[in-house]
Amino acid sequence: MADIVIPWYAAIIGLLFAIFLILRKMNPVYSLFLGAIVGCLIGGASLSDTVNILISGTQSIMGTAIRVLAAGMLAGVMMESGAAESIAHAIVSKLGANKAILSLALSTMIITAVGVFIPVAVLIVAPIALSVGKQTGISKLALLTALSGGGKAGNIISPNPNTIAAANGFKLDLSSVMIAGFIPAVFGLITAVVIASLIKKKGAMVQDSDIGEEEEKELLPLSKALIAPVLSIVLLLINPIGTMLHIQLLANLKVDAMYILPFASIVGTIAMGRAHQIREYSKAGIYRVTDTVLILIGAGAIAGLISVSDLSKQVVHLISITGISGTFLAPISGILMGLAVGSTSTAVILATGSFGHAILATGTSSLAAAVMVHTGATVIDSVPQGNYFHITANSMHMSIKERMKVIPYEMCIGGVMTIVATILYGFILK
Repeated sequence: MADIVIPWYAAIIGLLFAIFLILRKMNPVYSLFLGAIVGCLIGGASLSDTVNILISGTQSIMGTAIRVLAAGMLAGVMMESGAAESIAHAIVSKLGANKAILSLALSTMIITAVGVFIPVAVLIVAPIALSVGKQTGISKLALLTALSGGGKAGNIISPNPNTIAAANGFKLDLSSVMIAGFIPAVFGLITAVVIASLIKKKGAMVQDSDIGEEEEKELLPLSKALIAPVLSIVLLLINPIGTMLHIQLLANLKVDAMYILPFASIVGTIAMGRAHQIREYSKAGIYRVTDTVLILIGAGAIAGLISVSDLSKQVVHLISITGISGTFLAPISGILMGLAVGSTSTAVILATGSFGHAILATGTSSLAAAVMVHTGATVIDSVPQGNYFHITANSMHMSIKERMKVIPYEMCIGGVMTIVATILYGFILK
C-alpha cells in the first residue's frame, strides 16, 4: 500500500461523488465512505488496498474525534442546565430594547463562543428575539440575520467541533485557533448588527401567533451559569498567554482540551448545585456530537484517499501556473465545502482533509490556513441541504421562501470574516 499513488482525477471523482450523494440526501457518513471507495477503485487500488487506505484515513482523525466528544460534555451542560438561556436573557435585559439587534447578535455570539452549537444557540435565543421583535417592530428577516451572524462570529472562536477540526487538521492547539479568530469574529458581529439594522423594516413582521405563550420558568443565576464556560476558556488560554508573556511555567503547561472541557463541565455542574444531573447532561452532550463524530470518520476515509493521491501536487502546480496567490486556496476550499455540505463543521473537516497538504505546500502557515479555512466555511454554509437552514427557519416560524432571503445577508457576514482573516493572516501577518 505504501507504493500506491492514486491519480488526482480519481480523488476528485471520489470527492464529487460523495458530495453528490450528500446533496441527494443520503446519509453523509455512508456518502463519504462510498466516495472514498469509488475514488480508490477508479484510481487502480485493489479491494484490499482500498480497505487499508480507508482504515488509515479514519485512524488519522481519531484525535479530533476524541476532542469533539469532550466538547460535547460542555455543550450538554450549557444547554440542559439552562446556563446558555440565562446568559442570553442577561445580555438582552442589560442592553435593553434600544439596542435590541446588538443584544441579540451578541447573545448568540457569546453563547456559541462558550461551547453551544450554533443551531442550538439560535434555538435558545429565538423566542427572546421574537418577543423583542414584536415589541420594537423589527422584522423576522432582520432578527434571524442578527442571530445567525452573531452565531457565525461566535462559532469561529469557540471550543466547538468546527474549531477543533480546524486546529487538529493543521496540528495546532485549539486555543491558538480560537484566539486567531477573534478579530474576524468582531468584524462579523459588527457586520451582522449593521446589516440587520439596515433591513429591520424589510420582510415579514413578528405576529402574535409566532410568540405563543411561554411558560414562566426560573432562570439560573448568571454567576452560576458562567462558571463552566469561563473556567474552560481560562484554562484553554493559560498556555498561549504564558507563551505571549514569556512566562515559562504557564507556557510549558500544555493541558489539552480533551481534559479541560469535561473538567470545566463537571466543576460548573457542581457549582450550580446539580451534581446529581451530570450523567443526564453528559448523555445529552454526547447525543449532540454523535453525528459530527460519525461524519469525522467518513471524512477520514476521504482524507485517506486524498493522502495517497497526487492531488496536492497537482493543485500546487496549477496555482503556480496561473500565478494566483496560493493563499486563496485556504478560504476558497472552505467556501466550496460549506456550499457543498451545508455545515460549518463538516466543511472544515472536508477542506482540511482534502486540501490541507496542498494549502501548506503553497507556503501558507498552519495558523493562517486554519483561520482562513474556518472563516471560509461560514460563507455559504446555511444552504437548504444542511440542517442549520431548516432548524433556524422553524425556530423563527419562517417559510422556506422567507428563510432563503436571509442567505445573502449571511453570506455577507461570513464573507467579511473571510476577507478580514485572509488579509490579516494571509498577507499582513504571513
